[in-house]
Amino acid sequence: MSNSLFRRKSIEKILADAEKGYADHEGGGVKLNRALKVKDLTFLGIAAVIGTGVFTAIGSASFHGGPAVILLFTFTAIACGFAAFCYAEFASAVPVSGSAYTYSYIAFGEIFAWIIGWDLLMEYAIGNIAVAISWSQYFVRVLAGFDIHIPAWMTMDYVSAHTGFNDAAKQITGGKGLSSLDENLANAYNAWVHAPALGNFRIIMNVPALLIVVLITYIVYIGIKESKKTNNILVLTKLGIIVLVIVAGAFYVSPGNWHPFMPNGFGGVMKGVSAVFFAYIGFDAISTTAEECQTPQRDLPRAMFNTLIICTVLYIILVLILTGMTNYSKLNVADPLAFVFQDQHSKVGNWISGIVSVSAIVVIASVLLVYQLGQPRIWMSMSRDGLLPKVFSRIHPKYHTPSFSTVVTGFVVAVPALFLNLDVVLALTSIGTLFAFVLVCGGVLMLNSQPQNKLYSKFKVPYLNGKYIVPVLFFACFGSILYWGPGYFHELMTSEGIPMMIFFVVATIVMVLTYIKNFSLIPVLGLLSCFYLMAQESFTNWARFVIWLVIGLTIYFSYGYKNSVVAKERRVVKLDKE
Repeated sequence: MSNSLFRRKSIEKILADAEKGYADHEGGGVKLNRALKVKDLTFLGIAAVIGTGVFTAIGSASFHGGPAVILLFTFTAIACGFAAFCYAEFASAVPVSGSAYTYSYIAFGEIFAWIIGWDLLMEYAIGNIAVAISWSQYFVRVLAGFDIHIPAWMTMDYVSAHTGFNDAAKQITGGKGLSSLDENLANAYNAWVHAPALGNFRIIMNVPALLIVVLITYIVYIGIKESKKTNNILVLTKLGIIVLVIVAGAFYVSPGNWHPFMPNGFGGVMKGVSAVFFAYIGFDAISTTAEECQTPQRDLPRAMFNTLIICTVLYIILVLILTGMTNYSKLNVADPLAFVFQDQHSKVGNWISGIVSVSAIVVIASVLLVYQLGQPRIWMSMSRDGLLPKVFSRIHPKYHTPSFSTVVTGFVVAVPALFLNLDVVLALTSIGTLFAFVLVCGGVLMLNSQPQNKLYSKFKVPYLNGKYIVPVLFFACFGSILYWGPGYFHELMTSEGIPMMIFFVVATIVMVLTYIKNFSLIPVLGLLSCFYLMAQESFTNWARFVIWLVIGLTIYFSYGYKNSVVAKERRVVKLDKE
């Protein structure tokens, strides 16, 4: 059984299947529409990377880390840069829609492919839910600015309303008036008090989040060309707003706000890992559109590096502008870009704040479009391999999109968006993205050890032998910890320290293998840096992640293991030999 769990697909077979237009074996021959060029791919990447991270999460990250959060963006960009090299080599060798799922099938085998495919389904679904909730928050706030008020019980999730009501009730009991409460607490209180009820159960749901998912799903369903045009318009709008914020905000910067640079220490900077890495999912999103690119082996790598460079520069400049305009301690707000201009208490500042708020409801929608575009193509690829029912790989004869998968994705995102809490889904998305990056970096090391597969890649990760460099870096970091933080390892002896303990074990194993097998430096650094960021997630997030994977493995052994196309082909070959 162990051999069958690690059965692999060859690149030759994958490319042949894609060329045939593998669908559900009912309407075979219907292919995806190749409509994307390098500009469109770059815009898809920018759409995914610059969105919710800029308009919401950057405020929380700056609040915890102060101006020094630019170090987190820089470190994250470096880690993503290593991962981008690895994604680019795989995308060049295997220009099909499966992304990290297909790459893992080639490098590690079927069980790992299923694990990462299941992880990607969570990554995109939860990511979309987070974006939909964030969009809803901006939308409601903008409408309120025009004196249009949606009932509070229709604009948030049940848990937030219940928790907010309890906190508000305590403050009111302590003598505070409702009007003096924090805006979010007051909204939660009103939502709970005025919500319709069925017996003791109050009906509270995020209706705007549902509606935006339905609209975006429709656009994705009717075609890649329509999605491309819509996304390009949204990205141009987004870049225009960011340039406006940078140029206008520069006039309000006070260098004194950059002191202290790291107010909460390195730990404060790393608290923003979930928020920051959530933004960098764009590489995977680009690779899911490989079968809709005109020249994927050339354009996918270019688009990935274009995305990384453009987005990292913009993020760092934005952090400096925000923390320069307003003290970092004020930035833990849902709409930081609008808030920093409001905080200037000027007519021009208020005017720009209004523009940013109105634009955000358009801009954040572009992130949702890219994620909603990516997930159905993962369903489709897993279905082609027999790990999911055939209907998931059905291509619409008119629109040339994975129709059934797109509709399912809409339901999977829209319904939970009605009820889930934003903080939980943000963290889950980050750990899923990091896990995908870790496997892709490790996959390149495996790819390079398989001579028959190396021939297919038009883009190669530059080879630099890590035999001595990785051990030196490992012992240098280990020694620094012992010297500067002698009590650090003792602090890890708690449940919250388990992820870092796992990291040290993995890092030790990778270091030894690098020394023995002369592994390439860039994939090794990508694997270790992404795993380190993954280890910064809380034990709770790791537990949720493991539970999700266990659910996935249950489904795999119940359906996918028996129905795998590779397994069926091997059984046929075995019968022929007999």
